[in-house]
Amino acid sequence: MELVRFPSSLSPLNIRTNTKCSSFLLLGINTNTFATTRVTTRRSEYEVENKKHDLLRAVQDTQRGLLTTPDQRSAIEEALVCVEGYDAGTTIDLGKLDGTWRLQYTSAPDVLILFDSAARLPFFQVGQIYQKFECKDQSEGGVVRNVVRWSIPSLLEEQEGATLLVSAKFSVVSKRNIYLRFKEISVQNLKISEELQALIAPAIIPRSYLSLQILQFIKSFKAQIPVESPGRQSVGGLYYLSFLDSNMLLGRAVGGGGIFVFTKAQPLI
Repeated sequence: MELVRFPSSLSPLNIRTNTKCSSFLLLGINTNTFATTRVTTRRSEYEVENKKHDLLRAVQDTQRGLLTTPDQRSAIEEALVCVEGYDAGTTIDLGKLDGTWRLQYTSAPDVLILFDSAARLPFFQVGQIYQKFECKDQSEGGVVRNVVRWSIPSLLEEQEGATLLVSAKFSVVSKRNIYLRFKEISVQNLKISEELQALIAPAIIPRSYLSLQILQFIKSFKAQIPVESPGRQSVGGLYYLSFLDSNMLLGRAVGGGGIFVFTKAQPLI
């Protein structure tokens, strides 16, 4: 992660006031105060980047939270709180929140069980996990999609052979809290392995219409399960966004649901 560096010209020892800057003098602005404020801002940016780096280093060898000792969990919580302190009390910027965020660490039981299953079961893999927020130009909420890449070795492509998508609408209920109302769970984007493709439609003989139809059906397969229905109460939860900037998102599921550390990722196709 690239850290903000101080240009030598911004060092407090090198700051000089230009007495020819008449526009500042005529406006009654103290140029020494202006320069000091600029240096203080750069120093604050430098400090928060260092704290973010410390947090990412603390979670680095935990397999996204699956393997942690009590000492590691304590160190992660301490590093998390240090970063959160730089953004405390500010209102959520939905423009910054919009986009795709990749999971680096969590203590949420419903996510850790996926990692544990993948570690125990040879026929199950979990790839990258994302949160995709769609709230650009919004002020009261938007849509969030939890994206889980997973696979079954030999049948699907490694790590990202299929996608589990959990979609929810969210509304801003306070400066830092959003309320999630889950709408749908779906399985889609199946990418079968080369071995299975060869079994269905061998390349050494002409592929029949039926075999091609089977391949097309698998690739376009999508199973959807609605979570919300007219006769059933909507499943939801409160999510506290404790830190947000251009490249890091920290969240806490209110009610003991765990903590989340995300970094900004490229948009999902």
